[in-house]
This record gives sequence, C-alpha cells and structure tokens, in this order.
Amino acid sequence: MFDISRRKLVLSASATAALGLSGPMELLRPAAANGEGDKGYLAYKIGDIDCISVYDGIWQRDHDEDFIRNASVDETKAALSKAGISPDFVPIEFAQTVVKSGGKTLLIDAGTGGQLAPTAGSTLENLVAAGIDPASIDTVAISHFHPDHIFGLMAKDTNEQIFPDAEIKLPEKEYNFWTDPGLIEKLPDNRKGLAKRIQATFPNWENVTLTGEDTEIAPGVKSVAAYGHTPGHTAYHVSSGNDQLLVVGDIANVPALFLANPTWQAVFDQDPEAATRTRIELLERAITDNAVIAGSHFGFPNAGRVTKDGSGYVFEPITG
Repeated sequence: MFDISRRKLVLSASATAALGLSGPMELLRPAAANGEGDKGYLAYKIGDIDCISVYDGIWQRDHDEDFIRNASVDETKAALSKAGISPDFVPIEFAQTVVKSGGKTLLIDAGTGGQLAPTAGSTLENLVAAGIDPASIDTVAISHFHPDHIFGLMAKDTNEQIFPDAEIKLPEKEYNFWTDPGLIEKLPDNRKGLAKRIQATFPNWENVTLTGEDTEIAPGVKSVAAYGHTPGHTAYHVSSGNDQLLVVGDIANVPALFLANPTWQAVFDQDPEAATRTRIELLERAITDNAVIAGSHFGFPNAGRVTKDGSGYVFEPITG
C-alpha cells in the first residue's frame, strides 16, 4: 500500500481545477532547489512533545495573472527575487507535520498522495525515513479538503484508504460544505470532480470523526477555526509547558509572497477577505505567544518563527 512511484504520477483534472491552474532577513529558498529536501524530514520538540516536519515535494507553478488577485506577475517575480528565490516559477512546496503526544502519533494533513505533480508525493517514504511506519499512525487530522491535503488519504484509482486503521478527524464545517448533496450541481464543471471524490469516500468511511472548533484531537493538540481559505479551514494548536506550535495549514502560501505581503489574495482562497483577516490574526498570535508556526507551503522544514518586517512578516525556519 505504501509503495508509490512518483515518476508514474500525473496532474489530475480535479486537482488542476481545485488548485487554480486555467530587508536584510532572507527567506529559506525552496528545499527542492537547494537539495535541503533530500533528507525529507526534520525532528524538533515543543516542550515534551516530539514533532516532525515531513516533506512531500514541490509544484513548480507557472506564472499567470490569475494566481494573485491583487498583484501582477511582475510584482510576484520581484517579491521572489527580493527573497533570494528564482523568479522563473512559483515554488509551491508541500509539507506535513507529525505530532507524537500521549503515546499517540498524529499526522496533520496527508499530502498530495503523488496525485498532483510528478515532483510531489514523498510523504509516505519520508515518514518511513523518519522512523515512522505509516501503519502506526493513530490519527490523521485534516485542515481542509483541497487535494494537496486529502489525496494522501486515498489511492489514486481505487480510493482505497491509505490509513485504514487510523482515526480520520475532519473539521465538521468543512465536511458539511463538501458533502452537501446539492453542492456538485452548484460548482463549475472543473470543480465537480473533487466534490464527487469527497462525497464518494468520506461519508462511507467508518473511521471518520467530525470535529468542531476548539476541540482536543490529541493530548495537547486543539483545533482552531481558521476560516476563509475554505469554509471550514482549520488550524491546530500544540502546547506543552510554555512551548507552543501553530500548524496553520493554508493561511498563507509561499512566505516570500504572502507573508511579505499579507494582504495579497491567492486564487485558492474561497473567501479572500476572510482569508486575509485569518492570516494576519494567526501570524500576530504566533508572534504574541512566541509560538513556532508550521505552514503546509512554508518550504522545508515547514516550521519556524515569524517576525514583523514593516507591513509584512518574515518566516525563519528552524534548523536541525
């Protein structure tokens, strides 16, 4: 079940639609560009809780005028160059977070499942490299239902569960939106495939549990409402002693773009204004609480500290 060859994977139609295809302080460059993703994982601690950043891969997204609603391609390229990142493409990286707490192993988001781009889909092999048997994962908590977060739960052609023995915890508000029987007919044709796949899987899985806001999903781990990117988008707060971690999913994409310019609005955000408010609120919370922050698209490792830089923010990854 866990033997996946990335060379055989292609971008799926439903994923293409859902992902939007048709200073002195320097940000970390893309791991794939610098060879930093070779190891594929990095362990760190939040108090007494063991956490692991797990690399899934990169999507080298072509520039287009629709990617950022309120910024041009030239502005996008300039922001990447300012951060020391090649402006040839938008480097959208994927990474997950593992939390070991109370004798349980929790995976937050499941990755692309090798079903989005041939340069992504390494989560399972990097879990093994980190010493984690995927079959030993007790719980998978999902931030939202975009393909790069849920396709790692299901086999490409059969939808067979990849983590059949784990409890799959899904935000109730997100679940209710995507499983509404009337949703599919309301969606444009290029988004129907994702909704159909969600409705064909999650409602039929016996190991699914729906979670609300401010719900403990594992010892020391609580859900945090982070709506805007999607209707039920959810972050997770990890705490142990005086240490804290915010696993923020997709409140922001590439830090060089959306942290440096927090009011920029990505095509992926379903409610751009709400997504912007949520982004700034959680970034400010991380700074105020001196919390480590982990983003799904923050590069590798995907965990680090955020600091203010004028009207924007800078992400500084942790080091091993």
